[in-house]
Amino acid sequence: MNDEHKAHAESGTYAECVLCREPTEYPASRKGITLCPVCEWQEAQRNACSG
Repeated sequence: MNDEHKAHAESGTYAECVLCREPTEYPASRKGITLCPVCEWQEAQRNACSG
C-alpha cells in the first residue's frame, strides 16, 4: 500500500471532482486536479479525439 492509499485509509474522505463536485477515487489530501471516474473518462475521450 503506497502513502496515498494509507492517507486515504486513515482519513476516509475523498477529494471532490473539480468539474462536477462528485466524490473521486482519490483521498482528499491528494494534491492537484482530481476528477471522478466519469469526468476522467470524458476528458480522455476529448483528448483522444482532438488529435
